[in-house]
Amino acid sequence: MEQAMPFATISKPPPSGVSPRLADYEGACRDFSWVAARAMLSGLPGGGLNIAYEAVDRHVRAGMGSKLALRWIGKDDRIQDFSYEGLRRATNRFANLLVRLGLKPGERVFTLLGRQPALYIAALGSVKAGCVFSPLFSAFGPEPVEARLSKGDGRVLVTTEPHYRKKVAPIRDRLPGLRHIVLVGERTEAVSGGSLDFDAALAVESEDFAIVPTRPDDIALLHFTSGTTGKPKGALHVHEAVVAHHATGQYALDFHGDDIFWCTADPGWVTGTSYGIISPLTNGLTMIVDEAEFDALRWFRILQEQKVTVWYTAPTAIRMLMRLGPKPAEGFDLSRLRFLSSVGEPLNPEAVVWSLGAFGRPFHDNWWQTETGGIMIANYAAMNIKPGSMGRPLPGIEAAIVERAGDGELREVTAPDTLGELALKRGWPSMFRGYLGETERYEKCFVGDWYLSGDLATRDKDGYFWFVGRSDDVIKSAGHLIGPFEVESALMEHPAVVEAAVIGKPDPIIGESVKAFVVLKQGHEDSVALRKELLGFARIRLGAAVAPREIDIKAGLPRTRSGKIMRRLLKARELGLPEGDLSTLESDTR
Repeated sequence: MEQAMPFATISKPPPSGVSPRLADYEGACRDFSWVAARAMLSGLPGGGLNIAYEAVDRHVRAGMGSKLALRWIGKDDRIQDFSYEGLRRATNRFANLLVRLGLKPGERVFTLLGRQPALYIAALGSVKAGCVFSPLFSAFGPEPVEARLSKGDGRVLVTTEPHYRKKVAPIRDRLPGLRHIVLVGERTEAVSGGSLDFDAALAVESEDFAIVPTRPDDIALLHFTSGTTGKPKGALHVHEAVVAHHATGQYALDFHGDDIFWCTADPGWVTGTSYGIISPLTNGLTMIVDEAEFDALRWFRILQEQKVTVWYTAPTAIRMLMRLGPKPAEGFDLSRLRFLSSVGEPLNPEAVVWSLGAFGRPFHDNWWQTETGGIMIANYAAMNIKPGSMGRPLPGIEAAIVERAGDGELREVTAPDTLGELALKRGWPSMFRGYLGETERYEKCFVGDWYLSGDLATRDKDGYFWFVGRSDDVIKSAGHLIGPFEVESALMEHPAVVEAAVIGKPDPIIGESVKAFVVLKQGHEDSVALRKELLGFARIRLGAAVAPREIDIKAGLPRTRSGKIMRRLLKARELGLPEGDLSTLESDTR
């Protein structure tokens, strides 16, 4: 593959007065063991392991009950605080409710909620009761809700009355296993088929609950993912995943006990659970939850007023902030902010460099998937950043670039900068343990001891990994393998471009040609001259063989609610092909 000129390495950020958790990367990798990581947690007093106990009750038993665990900020700026003791009581009440409703360990509790306190209470209360928790996107329509509730055999759904009427009532008779609806917030009239009021139901339950003695390999979480193609898959995660959630929060996000942490991820996808609930709480942090959607000035105000120290957000949000110019937070005091991290899809190098100027600190990208359950590769607080790189594997994670040999076996690629599939050696605690009802599909993810991620990547001479693209997104043109991410990142270096997406179009001569879709920054307008300029700019940066031959200017790009640009949707529309599953589509500016 031809490579664009890389950005200069960014030296580790200036000291913040807090010693990085991973100050000696090589030593930590050499000495790390998952057994020792497990010992950082306490386990249930009577034996076993339970995510909610490690996240909440363990801290109360250690005398931290009065510490602020969760601060919820409503759309109207109303604040609701939960101490660790308050969270313990609320989640115990919900667990008792589930028992009273007749739920058994292993049965599934779904939420269809935005960022509301009830979601966090339901998540932790469900796993206390030994049930399996599964969050749904609050923007789902009836069909994706039905598909997931049906496949997941949901027994209880916690939602609001508006969501119920629009998305659940039309399909309720097709969900015979859904026994109970628990409604959060105001109600205007009775719901046919019966329901419970969340607050009223919890008010009559006891604040004491004997946590079900779950074992490390008991299923605790069910996350649906459709990825870039195909129907949703239900990835199953166990209570032992909490060991990875806890450790990776310290290593990849540099958590310290006095941090104030804000994860902006939608609670309907895996980051909103792994790092929006479990990891910050197991590490004893105070976490901020904002009910409202993206608003740049509101976000800066929250960062300032709540004195946020660690911020975990998505590349989509970062690129939206980039539209505001080089100093979007001018006038706000963000001096407490010491660590910025990105999640959702690869972070373009231009965004990393921009954040250094905008905030005085760079965003640290990392890589993981719904299937891995936690962060696997990251840029760390004490290490230099190579903009555009995913970083280096976490202690305890063995990552490799592999290719299939002629006999079907895997061969590890050791030469630097060589393209192959990113694979992980089995054994980390948050590895998914199956796709619900799809054993064969699950088994195809593994060859021997290796989990195959489906992502194509390279590894450089310093051990940094570089994302190239999903295996089905890579463009094959005149003998070249072209990664969309590389082309998109090069286009974003142009001062007029804030976002870009690239697809391959069939070409009878070269196999596929590259077409780019770009979104312009404020102050720039579409014109024939600008398109020609962008084509020339890309040819200079990438070379004629890799640069796009066509460019379209778009008002926005289709993306999922987790921030991933849906290249396959752009390609389907360009070629007049079926658009497939759109259940996770958030924005759709054609």
